[in-house]
Amino acid sequence: MAHQPIDDCFRPLAPRMKHDKAIALLKARVAPVADVEEVALAAAGGRVLAEPVQAGFAIPAHTNSAVDGYAFAYSDYDASSGANLPLRGRAAAGRPLQERIEAGTAVRILTGAVLPQGLDTIVMQEDVALEAGEDSVRIPGGLKPGANVRPAGEDVSAGEKLFDAGHVLRPQDLASLAAAGVANPLCFKRLRVAIVSTGDEVVPCGERALQPGEVYDANSAMLADLVRLAGAEAEHLGIWPDRADEIERRLSAAANSHDVILTSGGASRGEEDHMSRVLDNLGTRHFWQLDIKPGRPIMFGQIGRTVMVGVPGNPVAVFVCFLMYVFPLLRRLGGAQWFEPQRIALPAAFEVARRKVGRREFWRGMFLQTPTGLCADKFQRDGSGLISGLTAADGIIDVAEEVEAVARGDLVQFIPFSAYGIPSR
Repeated sequence: MAHQPIDDCFRPLAPRMKHDKAIALLKARVAPVADVEEVALAAAGGRVLAEPVQAGFAIPAHTNSAVDGYAFAYSDYDASSGANLPLRGRAAAGRPLQERIEAGTAVRILTGAVLPQGLDTIVMQEDVALEAGEDSVRIPGGLKPGANVRPAGEDVSAGEKLFDAGHVLRPQDLASLAAAGVANPLCFKRLRVAIVSTGDEVVPCGERALQPGEVYDANSAMLADLVRLAGAEAEHLGIWPDRADEIERRLSAAANSHDVILTSGGASRGEEDHMSRVLDNLGTRHFWQLDIKPGRPIMFGQIGRTVMVGVPGNPVAVFVCFLMYVFPLLRRLGGAQWFEPQRIALPAAFEVARRKVGRREFWRGMFLQTPTGLCADKFQRDGSGLISGLTAADGIIDVAEEVEAVARGDLVQFIPFSAYGIPSR
């Protein structure tokens, strides 16, 4: 069942908010809004579980063999000298031995086969010698009780929790669910995210040659792929003109058919930033002035149960703001736990003699392999419109507010793009 976002959940606490406080506020006030549905296991990769999953039975369900070999009772065996045991039967995976096992005998057993009752140890086939026309087996000494046996429940015990609600299913998790017999896990539906580009100067890519003052829409395709990586479904609603009446009509329609509306450009309070004023008419709007670089102004709001997020128009600011704030926001709205990106402490292969303290900065960074190990290098230029910095980067260097300078060899916090599912170069 869908949930209503907390009223005024995006209301800021201060005129210029620090990064950590912004994250804490979002974590505390944002809750899932997605409905739920059963999903076929083969299509469940990347989906978010809507309920905890427990194992209904032990895995493996039966004690079985880890190798191809011969099973016997350890009580019929001498650990120092070994044993010669007659062979009586054969057990294979899916074809358990039905006959009663005589005391003092061994059984041919294959990997995965149920261990016959009364037997408790297995010797690997390459460690034995068959004798008397393969009617008996010579087992060498030195084995321990229970060797090469996989006990029932060795992997998972009956009733054990496999995953919590909010877990994002990975390929290996699908194997775990399949082994537990969960064919159709209950998952949150994917969020429906509308992507909107704004500005009369913005032109669809490839539509025609640019006129003076125009730019191609560099954000919508990037945002659509980032939304996909966040586990949601993106729909590009085109480039909206700088006309308040048209924006109001389109925004109202989008709110009726989407869970989230994500806009680029128009996230400030300029004369042509009609998006913010229209949002005031239709719902609730809050501006956040974040103490960060790039991407200081971010707009949050709600139209009914539809969440709206407005990020700046420059591509680098769009990208950074999405990773830092929108990606985890979409994850949480879509039912997952709050996403905490992985940070790696790496020595700096660059230096910054002086920087403005009190502001969080996110630099574009590259992995650099040196004779002394892996380091972090920095893209030389910091402009918010330099897409080349994004394409050259392997991640973001997260620079805390109190850092006054970075010298070569100083440890910096590196957030790899791979933490978000973005492949390395």
